[in-house]
Amino acid sequence: MPKEKIGIIGAGRMGQPMVKHLLKHGYDVTAVDISNDNLEKCRQMGAGTAAHPRDLGDCSFIILGVGYDDEVNEVVLGENGVLQMLKPGAVIAISSTVSPDTVKNIDARARAKGCDVLDAPICRGRWFADEGKLLALVGGRDEIVARGREVYGAFCSDISHLGEVGHGQVGKAMNNLMLWVTSIGLIEAGRVAESTGIDLVKLRDALMMSSGKSQALEDWDQTSFTWALKDMQIVMQMADKANLSLPLAGAIKEMVKEARRVKATNAPKWTGK
Repeated sequence: MPKEKIGIIGAGRMGQPMVKHLLKHGYDVTAVDISNDNLEKCRQMGAGTAAHPRDLGDCSFIILGVGYDDEVNEVVLGENGVLQMLKPGAVIAISSTVSPDTVKNIDARARAKGCDVLDAPICRGRWFADEGKLLALVGGRDEIVARGREVYGAFCSDISHLGEVGHGQVGKAMNNLMLWVTSIGLIEAGRVAESTGIDLVKLRDALMMSSGKSQALEDWDQTSFTWALKDMQIVMQMADKANLSLPLAGAIKEMVKEARRVKATNAPKWTGK
């Protein structure tokens, strides 16, 4: 079968490596972004560019990499949204981290026009994106997931099908909940440990061989808490909808507001940097 014609909406720090790897694998790629600088970088790689999401109507597979729920809704359903012009049979792959309800609503709107949604948030961060070793947590119908595997295999080393549309976002929300619980714990553990005069780098090496091992500790230098509040808001929205009391998650939601400043200015020196 011929390769999908790819449109990418959101060609920033994560989107650009996707463009690079897709081009390397022989895909025809067109990027849309609000930043002219980002678009110029995509052009230099060999991708086409367009001014608005609706200009991607001739693409068969659209990947979204914008940041927030309202942005996802705007680029898909808005006046200049991509769904305005997509042909039946096209796929909208939502790799943004958003509410499960957001992707379910877009799926219903897309299905009404003969299109499909691949719920496909990605994990592992920008350095893994550069290497083409991201993880996609996907939800959707089997045949749509199969199409997605062909495309996402260009920049993902791992793809996990978790269930129906919405379940990809559930998986990402739970992943991020555990990430921020652990990351807040590392701030507090680091402060206590530093007060004793212990060498934090040596302690980190020891913990990485013990039950205190975590991906957050291994990747401490990459952790910025930039998206932590949004992630925790999604978790708490899910908890409210299910009428669940999550006191730990609620506390972490408040604590990540300050954690971004702490990490940038006075973080424990787990790696000596």
